[in-house]
Amino acid sequence: MSTVHPSTALFVGEKPFPIIPSCEHFAGNEKLILKALALQDTIGPVFDITCDCEDGAPAGQEKLHAEMIVRVLNSEANKHHMAGARIHDFSHPHWRADIDILVGGAGKVLRYITIPKSTSFADASEMIAYVRNVASNHPIGREIPIHILVETHGALRDIQQIAQLPNIEVLDFGLMDFVSGHHGAIPAAAMRSPGQFDHRLIARAKAEMVAAALANGIVPAHNVCLDLKNAEVVKSDASRARNEFGFLRMWSIYPAQIQPIVDAMKPDHSEVEDAANILLAAQAVDWGPIQYKGELHDRATYRYFWELLQKANVTQVKISGEATEAFFS
Repeated sequence: MSTVHPSTALFVGEKPFPIIPSCEHFAGNEKLILKALALQDTIGPVFDITCDCEDGAPAGQEKLHAEMIVRVLNSEANKHHMAGARIHDFSHPHWRADIDILVGGAGKVLRYITIPKSTSFADASEMIAYVRNVASNHPIGREIPIHILVETHGALRDIQQIAQLPNIEVLDFGLMDFVSGHHGAIPAAAMRSPGQFDHRLIARAKAEMVAAALANGIVPAHNVCLDLKNAEVVKSDASRARNEFGFLRMWSIYPAQIQPIVDAMKPDHSEVEDAANILLAAQAVDWGPIQYKGELHDRATYRYFWELLQKANVTQVKISGEATEAFFS
């Protein structure tokens, strides 16, 4: 029996697609960040945490706020090292200092940096270049993944170019700023369902962003649900985002939103069982074609099922013991 791992057999010489949690939870101050880290430890590492410098830092206290994030990320509370930070936007005078403080102080444990309100390829490129430069000047031993918020006309216009910039792991759709930027042409009702999925200008923007992300090996992330506590509404929004638009990740802005998002976006258990059986059978024949339940499978379908199995592992969907031992031990 072959023991060649699917990541070796199926993606030789290719950029691997990021397999990351399907939920990204925003926390704006120290109390909320610590609460989110504690929840991450309680329910498991099924969501990332974004520590927010942009909306979280009081005016005039940007430096203190960034330093607080560094302190928390370097503390024992950050057990899973699954927390990143959103910095200030290109027009704000503190964005470079945010990067200096965060990368210089917590570069080894900082999961990612989120860049908001990009208005063009040019400013996104400059900010990413600055992150890379600061990272190279500190002994952190890695490139820091970048998440880009797409919430302006300019970012949407340049989306194909932006998606080709280095180190981008996620493209985030920012609904509220996008709607506001249309000067009343899109009604406020479209900031929530069903308008956020049905309004043609929003649907077009989401589809274009998702297509650009996936074409460049980047995870597309959906905007927040404004209903903070109704789990069914949150789950419905996450399901529509996943199944109708192809989003693979979604923001949370309230702890009660996390589990419904994870539940809506995780792979179906029956498909996970099929994926495990198909990949085990394929590995046994050195990744040649097989038949499974009367259907032909080869490397094209193996790639799909291997990514699905990795997503199941990240979202803690049960995988058979044999497959777990073969692929994740």
